Amino acid sequence: MRATISGAGKYIPKKVMKNRDLEKMVDTNDDWILTRTGISERHIASSLETTSSMGAEAAKKALKMSGLAKEDIEMIIFASMSHDKLFPASACLVQDELKIPRTGTVDIEAACSGFVYGLSLANAYVVSGMFKNVLVIGADTMSRIVDWTDRNTCVLFGDGAGAAIVSRSEDENSGFLGFRLRGDGSYKNLLYMEAGGSFKPASHESVEKKEHFLRMNGHSTFKIAVRMMSDVLEDLTKEHKLELPDIDIVIPHQANRRIIEGVAERLSIPLDSFYINLNKYGNTSAATIPIALTEALEEKRIRKGNLVAFVALGGGFTWGSALLRW
Repeated sequence: MRATISGAGKYIPKKVMKNRDLEKMVDTNDDWILTRTGISERHIASSLETTSSMGAEAAKKALKMSGLAKEDIEMIIFASMSHDKLFPASACLVQDELKIPRTGTVDIEAACSGFVYGLSLANAYVVSGMFKNVLVIGADTMSRIVDWTDRNTCVLFGDGAGAAIVSRSEDENSGFLGFRLRGDGSYKNLLYMEAGGSFKPASHESVEKKEHFLRMNGHSTFKIAVRMMSDVLEDLTKEHKLELPDIDIVIPHQANRRIIEGVAERLSIPLDSFYINLNKYGNTSAATIPIALTEALEEKRIRKGNLVAFVALGGGFTWGSALLRW
């Protein structure tokens, strides 16, 4: 039994924040941001938009592309690091919004790697025979968890959502070939949020110290991301007796253009084999890969028979890769 992606969709908030807008907020400039990150602008959710509402909109579009009815969805997996609430799960909120009957719902938190982890879980559900169609959503409202006075982080992030439906496939020549997932908590102090959980509940002190915002050691994270993303993609390719040049398109986590360039150089893969759209959206965390996947499909960058690779790294650290024969 094989599992494949039967549909994908994205949702992008209308409000655009350009680099020149950030010049009015923090000590930075358009040239500095563009040179060091490759980001020109990002989209910011309105006060009426939430992580789950954006995820629901992306899911509607994925359903439309797949040709499936909402009643066909048997499980919803929602990946995010900025869920609406600690509970109920964002997946439950999407189920209610879309009125999908008789479906399982679960949230996962693997930061920017969340969508790749979600695909792996969906694949396992389908190939085991437990479900036929699983909705995987990656969405984040990063604008609400970044410190807009910290020029080292606020320039990097944006808001958005993407979704994909993983379905049973009768085609033996298409579907997911495999996954490589990794995690290492020893890097916990490089990318994190200090307060808001059971370790440090919200208090006047935590708010005053701005401990409910994302913090990141950018230099160390950059070097580790290049190495780890390269390693899991190379290992997974070898495991399936494939060569890196066999990959038709790589859809990486869209964190920083220089990270993507570093992975391409380390693996000797042409940069034009990588789908890059972070110039328009910045880092939308768990949403970056499904948004990029949707746009690659819209632009017909992915065709029947293509070997597609996904690769990401997120806070934790978590990282992973996936191979899919389209």
